[in-house]
Amino acid sequence: MKIVDIAEFYAEQGGGVKTYIDQKLEAGSACGRTCVVIAPGPEDRVEQRGAGKVVWVKSPRHPIDPRYFVFKKPSQIHDILDAERPDVVEGSSPWRGGRIAASWRGDALKSFFIHQDPVAVYPQTFFGRRFGAERVDAMFGWFWSYLRKLSGQFDTSIVSGEWLADRLETFGLRRPFAAPFGIDKSAFSPDYRCETRRREMLAACGIDDPNAKLLITVSRHHPEKRLGAMIDAFQQVSADRPLGLYLIGDGPTRKWVERKAGRVKGAHVAGVIRDRALLAKSLASADAMVHGGAAETYGLVIAEALCSGLPIVAPNMGGAAELCAPAYAETYAPGDAAAFAEAIRRILQRDREALSAAAAEAAETGIGSPLEHFENLFAHYDAMIAAQATRRGEAAEDLDALAPLAPAAVA
Repeated sequence: MKIVDIAEFYAEQGGGVKTYIDQKLEAGSACGRTCVVIAPGPEDRVEQRGAGKVVWVKSPRHPIDPRYFVFKKPSQIHDILDAERPDVVEGSSPWRGGRIAASWRGDALKSFFIHQDPVAVYPQTFFGRRFGAERVDAMFGWFWSYLRKLSGQFDTSIVSGEWLADRLETFGLRRPFAAPFGIDKSAFSPDYRCETRRREMLAACGIDDPNAKLLITVSRHHPEKRLGAMIDAFQQVSADRPLGLYLIGDGPTRKWVERKAGRVKGAHVAGVIRDRALLAKSLASADAMVHGGAAETYGLVIAEALCSGLPIVAPNMGGAAELCAPAYAETYAPGDAAAFAEAIRRILQRDREALSAAAAEAAETGIGSPLEHFENLFAHYDAMIAAQATRRGEAAEDLDALAPLAPAAVA
């Protein structure tokens, strides 16, 4: 099977989408599938990746984020698809990339991969608390109409969680196939808890009390992650107890986050930790993970925290919420700093050892690996292609059966 992904937001310096597609290329080689990625870039070139490859198409830079590029001519992509003759074509965004995939006239299975809920990322983030989630969704009825029409041009749609499949189905999309993401669980463990690392992080937060509690977050610095509400909540809780907040990550709002955190005692912006071993040790050494984003399709950092035996405080909506359970987590209304603060107080009052054990058990039984995700996805494609072949065979048999009844050709 050859799978071609029209990856509009794949870039050499990209984030989550790049990580996911790199895993797909690796999994394709492991599973005997050929994965080809078509991505916009600074020049035309082909980069071999195991059994697959990345086909870079020279494109203009994105006007807002210079790390990314923008497809210019659909015909360029269609020509590559004609040459590759794939069995499956994936459209990985609801924008130009998705439309290019939908408009190609080849006979491959077409898969619409919904990596993001744009209404949750932006309108819900900025207007959800003021107007309410249902009203915001209603205000963006035009987008849901657009998404229904676009998805209707594909044979199947893919999401990373049942919660998103439920949400999209309520807006009239044919129920998407849910293929939950996975992580490398071997990289994270409660056994990596380290008192020295814990004290280092507390010290970075300006706290020298070894008995102080330590909160940690791993988050892109972007409005959808609601780091402002997180810092406000932390400030409320830390007013009456020694407490540290260690913020790992980077992004377009980094300077704003640093200014806001700089005004709050005990909060420290650590930047990106690229050393995965150090990140795993940092997670296991904290007392709780705090999370602000309510728009992720799957809570990857929540999964990593659970594998580290870390109790969770997260919003009650989105991919993070789907991984939370009362045995090891407390939830709150997204963007509500007061509710966030109360959730933090509740988690800190509970027995961490019991919480940690419950989190680790949930990770063991409920979180898979990236390879398991792709095996599930590829099996779905196999089933869809087989079903299409069966339908075509039945249609051909029907035509053969009708042939004797057709009028004789006139000589």
